[in-house]
Amino acid sequence: MIEAAHPADRRPVVDVVVPVYNEERDLGPSVRRLHDYLSRELRFSSVITIVDNASRDGTLAVAEALAAELVGVRVMHLDAKGRGRALRAAWLASEAEIVAYMDVDLSTDLKALLPLVAPLISGHSDLAIGSRLARGARVRRGPKREIISRGYMLVLRLALGASFSDAQCGFKAVRAAVARDLVPRIEDQGWFFDTELLILAQRAGLRVHEVPVDWTDDLDSRVDIVRTALADLRGVWRLRFGGAR
Repeated sequence: MIEAAHPADRRPVVDVVVPVYNEERDLGPSVRRLHDYLSRELRFSSVITIVDNASRDGTLAVAEALAAELVGVRVMHLDAKGRGRALRAAWLASEAEIVAYMDVDLSTDLKALLPLVAPLISGHSDLAIGSRLARGARVRRGPKREIISRGYMLVLRLALGASFSDAQCGFKAVRAAVARDLVPRIEDQGWFFDTELLILAQRAGLRVHEVPVDWTDDLDSRVDIVRTALADLRGVWRLRFGGAR
């Protein structure tokens, strides 16, 4: 349910979704920075949708204050956690032509946003993903995360024939018509949502555009790497041997 919104004069071209859980400290600075960038650098209309995933701190109150302060910022509140759940709710409810998302820590340099959405606006591609593993990407993160990321992509190539280079970078965009077709087929409501989206798109023969990104690891990340990796492997097993709707 949308809690607050500023009506747009026309249908927005891009809707940038920011899923959050217990991010009362970082949400304000990040959304203001993103809003400023969209206002200055993009020549087409855009909105920001903050999706609160059942936060237990003051995240929702901060989000509502931002929506009241900044034109083109709106808020959705969900009663359950899960990045995939947040994207499903926001993307399917959006009226924009292109739906995107990025992590609230803004680990990906915002300069990659225009190259991300441009091929979708022009009709050249159906999906676009930021990649930390593509040639030209500049990444600052610890060896543990680097090894896990590369190992995961090796598993996806061997088990599912993945042709993309980075499944889990929190920086993606999809044509809204494609999202309306693919998202209802995705079973996972958590971190594996991204991988499942890309595998379904690949199996459907859709065009996936990759953008090498400048990416800086968030040292305050609350993601449990081991638990997430195990959940992802279960998802890979399901897509490999259980098929997909």
